[in-house]
Amino acid sequence: MEPANYTRVSEFVLTGLSQAQEVQLVLFVIFLSIYLFILPGNVLIICTIRLDPQLSSPMYFLLANVAFLDIWYSSITAPKMLGDFFVERKIISFGGCIAQLFLHFVGASEMFLLTVMAFDRYAAICRPLHYAAIMNRRLCYILVAVSWLGGFIHSIIQVLLIVQLPFCGPNELDSYFCDITQVVRIACANTFLEELVMIFSSGLISVVFFIALLMSYAFLLAMLKRNSGESTSRAMSTCYSHITIVVLMFGPSIYIYARPFDSFSLDKVVSVFHTVIFPLLNPIIYTVRNKE
Repeated sequence: MEPANYTRVSEFVLTGLSQAQEVQLVLFVIFLSIYLFILPGNVLIICTIRLDPQLSSPMYFLLANVAFLDIWYSSITAPKMLGDFFVERKIISFGGCIAQLFLHFVGASEMFLLTVMAFDRYAAICRPLHYAAIMNRRLCYILVAVSWLGGFIHSIIQVLLIVQLPFCGPNELDSYFCDITQVVRIACANTFLEELVMIFSSGLISVVFFIALLMSYAFLLAMLKRNSGESTSRAMSTCYSHITIVVLMFGPSIYIYARPFDSFSLDKVVSVFHTVIFPLLNPIIYTVRNKE
């Protein structure tokens, strides 16, 4: 469709999670409570790691970065969603939508960072005598920077694919935030190629990383079970907590992005878990299963 033949939409209408005012009030209380727990919970993790000299190992440095990403990740959608519970017409500008899509690069960055944490555990368990030399502070900074850069590049690719699509109406998104699967679906063009690229860049990569991480942790657990002792027990507990986070992070991502962008009844439930609930679970899982 030629640009002269359509009027580009200037805003999108969000359907939200519910149209019933009573339900929206209940959801507001629930999600506000979750958000108010996410912020201080992750801030407390960061401050504790920074202030306690005993928590200066690479694992805790990486964990502090994960906590920071969780604060950012939850803040992309939660404040807008909470405010929309009190308005009848939930709208987001085209520019705001693109900004929201771009800022979700922190989700991809966190996936890369979880992979770095798996490498850290491999070095600590399989190369204990060389661990300090392998995971030195300089390498930690480089790996974190690469994780952020990887998420940034991933997000830029998707945003560039979106901004060149024509949007002439309808402009309603069946979601509570600017979900890329919803935005692509309402474009006034054949988006098969764009969907294919996004499924490959998000879904397929998520599947590959997910399988690789599970296999690496299975290998580490098998090695640990050959030994016994308090340090082995602590290492196994750490691996179990990492596996739990990997499953909770990659599971919803694979469900959302590793398939054609069609609408399913569980889409909103999985999206809520992925964008709102998951950042809450990280501080709980890491602190409950970690004695330090």
